[in-house]
Amino acid sequence: MSITVPKKALEFFKKLEKNNNRDWFTDNKPKFKSVEVEVKEFYNELNNRLISHDEIDKMKMFRIYRDVRFSKDKTPYKTHFGGSFHRKKPELRGGYYLHIAPNNESFIATGFWEPHKEDLFRIRKEFEMDADEMRKIINAKKFKSVWGNLVGDEVKTAPKGFNKEDKNIDLIKKKQFIFTKKFTDKEVTSPDFLDKVDEAFKTIRPYFNYMSDVLTTNLNGESLL
Repeated sequence: MSITVPKKALEFFKKLEKNNNRDWFTDNKPKFKSVEVEVKEFYNELNNRLISHDEIDKMKMFRIYRDVRFSKDKTPYKTHFGGSFHRKKPELRGGYYLHIAPNNESFIATGFWEPHKEDLFRIRKEFEMDADEMRKIINAKKFKSVWGNLVGDEVKTAPKGFNKEDKNIDLIKKKQFIFTKKFTDKEVTSPDFLDKVDEAFKTIRPYFNYMSDVLTTNLNGESLL
């Protein structure tokens, strides 16, 4: 029997969206804890799947409590489950993320959310020198059918020290290098959702292999490890 995301998880968050306050949550916390246990089983099984074809050193499911200290939105609870899967560093780069939310807002994401200054510069220099391999990977038919286009924040024209007329400026000006894939509520609660997520994550591997190679070598191809 396959492990699934229970429909009651999405139903709980729909109710929480309308009652996002401590009194309501306190009264309904036993329901949440019950749902959380089942959803954690799904995250754990996905982690097992990933371990079978990648090297994952840590899985983290995020807490439902929001940090409202610096936010205009003072609602105390998240209305979704989120969990990340970290690849073995420093030789393997990139990461996986699963977001489960109602109203067809669930998605998976992979890539590089906040590359630190040195990694970002190294990636940009690689694209400045030659981005053909990167384009071949992300434009491959199967890859494109699963993940669509590269997304993420970018600078308006060109980063300091780079030519805005460079033929690869569309890649160079990126500050994040992310791929996302959305799912409907029906897809999330279906028996084959785990298979779909795992297969999508398998499809991202050529991209991760490429970026890991870039970030563990210098521009001469010499290992930095």
